[in-house]
Amino acid sequence: MADVPAKLSLSIFDPTQPFIEKARSVFEFQVANNPVYRRFAFHFIPAGELPETVDDIPLLPIRAFKECNLVAEGFEPELTFKSSGTGKMDRSSHHVVDLDLYRRSILQGFSQYFNSTEFTLLCYAPGYSDNPDSSLLWMLQYLVDLDKNGQSRFLPLGQPLRSSNIKRAVQNDRQIVLFGAAFGLLDLLDLDSLKLPGGSHIIETGGMKTHRREMSKTDLRYKLANGFDVPLDHIHSEYGMCELMSQLYAIGDEWFEAPGWVHASVRDPLNPARPCDPGEEGKVAIMDLANLYSCPFILTDDRGVINEEGKLAVLGRWHSAALRGCNFLIDRD
Repeated sequence: MADVPAKLSLSIFDPTQPFIEKARSVFEFQVANNPVYRRFAFHFIPAGELPETVDDIPLLPIRAFKECNLVAEGFEPELTFKSSGTGKMDRSSHHVVDLDLYRRSILQGFSQYFNSTEFTLLCYAPGYSDNPDSSLLWMLQYLVDLDKNGQSRFLPLGQPLRSSNIKRAVQNDRQIVLFGAAFGLLDLLDLDSLKLPGGSHIIETGGMKTHRREMSKTDLRYKLANGFDVPLDHIHSEYGMCELMSQLYAIGDEWFEAPGWVHASVRDPLNPARPCDPGEEGKVAIMDLANLYSCPFILTDDRGVINEEGKLAVLGRWHSAALRGCNFLIDRD
């Protein structure tokens, strides 16, 4: 692998380097090596120039992962993830050139909040098992494999959480992290699963693959907390997708915090170059520098808001009619 991307892949995780400096270096690599992004970016920034601020970096619409072959020239993917879909539905493809880069992004993001030597990971992801190219399943399997004691595992689908699952998981004074698709976890409750032991945590991915319910994020968190007998501040959320190499976590509430190599913002859907003010709804924009070889600068089709601290709340999929003219934070209060 060439020296330039190898050095870049290390520098993007450097906490001492300002994000804009890392982003400029990745932008240079992208316009030099990614013909799709180069053609797009040069509509906004003349060739040879660099963005002055993070907000000046052009954001590629996420549908490009469905319509284009987004991979840097001269690099061969080790693996390709595909979004979920059925029949002839268009599916996004994310070509992963460097799996070690992906592993580092997963581990550093997760380890900010959970030490793999202290927790046993129990995974439950119905609706994803029929997609062998799922990035979520790959991520969960990687985290399971990190457990040298062999206690972390995938729970069998369609079966309740049993005492045997819990007894083995808490050996050696370890605590449980139950990690799974949001509505799959509700399915576990419907199966009369046991309560979780004290100190347990739950991470829901937001996946709604069973499509059996309509429920707000707040109601979901309360139902999981009450159903599994877990404190509300032990109910967390993960935000990720096929098109991203990194994950954002909302720890104990509904506000996601980006790791140091990711920048999250909310953009005006009519003018994506304009960042929305805190509390103003718009489209979620993610700059994930771990997407070094695909495209790091993405305008998603998710709806969200940023608060005064720069944290992100995801409000669902974007629909033109969903825009509210009032301030979201005031509405919440």
